[in-house]
Amino acid sequence: MSGFPTIRPRRLRQSPTLRRMVAETHLHPSSFVLPLFVVPGREVRNPIGSMPGHAQLSVDEVLPVVKEASSVGVGGVILFGIPASKDEQGSGAWDPAGPVPETIRAIKDQVDDITVWADVCLCEYTSHGHCGVLSGETIDNDATLPLLAHAAVVYADAGADVIAPSDMMDGRVAAIRTALDAAGHRELAVCSYSAKYASAYYGPFREAAESAPAFGDRRTHQMDPPNVREALVEVAQDLAEGADMVMVKPAGPYLDVISAVRDSVDVPVVAYQVSGEFSMIEAAAANGWIDGDRVMLESLTGITRAGASIVLTYFATRAARALGAL
Repeated sequence: MSGFPTIRPRRLRQSPTLRRMVAETHLHPSSFVLPLFVVPGREVRNPIGSMPGHAQLSVDEVLPVVKEASSVGVGGVILFGIPASKDEQGSGAWDPAGPVPETIRAIKDQVDDITVWADVCLCEYTSHGHCGVLSGETIDNDATLPLLAHAAVVYADAGADVIAPSDMMDGRVAAIRTALDAAGHRELAVCSYSAKYASAYYGPFREAAESAPAFGDRRTHQMDPPNVREALVEVAQDLAEGADMVMVKPAGPYLDVISAVRDSVDVPVVAYQVSGEFSMIEAAAANGWIDGDRVMLESLTGITRAGASIVLTYFATRAARALGAL
């Protein structure tokens, strides 16, 4: 037959096993980190309305969730704390008896083979909901740094494997690295939220972490969505200050940023598939508009294909189970 094609890429798509064999991008549960919201008390499970299947959990309720994640190969969990009370300084962030240190100790005591990440920010702990201490209605960047460093050391002392500052204060990686080293935690890894954008995709997280600002917004310190080159500046600065890994947040709407960061650095690149991304997929699936599991895995594949080595995702355990069933 004249003109019959001899090059046929379809030949390598003819079966599931062949497609998996020639796949350029592979998902593995060990690269997933599951975000968890921890609260004081016992037998506390407060469902998060905008995030189906997720809840604020006391330490006794967290442990079964972590054990389940570990059992299907999820690589890590990251903890966000909601204290019993809040104040202007966010002092609950560095309380050794607070929900995050308590949960870290419990996980390290009872669960093997999972890394424990501790998010470091003040927004969940301050009465005003901002990421640092205030001077009037403005965040005092430099006055916030020692408080973040103090919290990081408390989490490190409790046994955290990774410290993850998400506040976006200038100089916080250096302050945290210096404090960790001085406290004897020289080998502890720091993953900086280097390119954290002032995104509308964080809405459900605000409910989950009870961290909505009492006034204003976070555009003065989180990145402006139109900017990519600025993200590379932030990444370079954090690496110079001692970060071991860098993060882009959100993930799905910022695949170009993930790719640009991946091309510019030799350290692991982390991406956070945030609450809004999760909730939109869940809502569309609940309405029958999409196949939820297929879209879940496709979205995670896209994030990984863009260059992420590690993905923080609320789908972590479910995605791990889905991958195991393939």
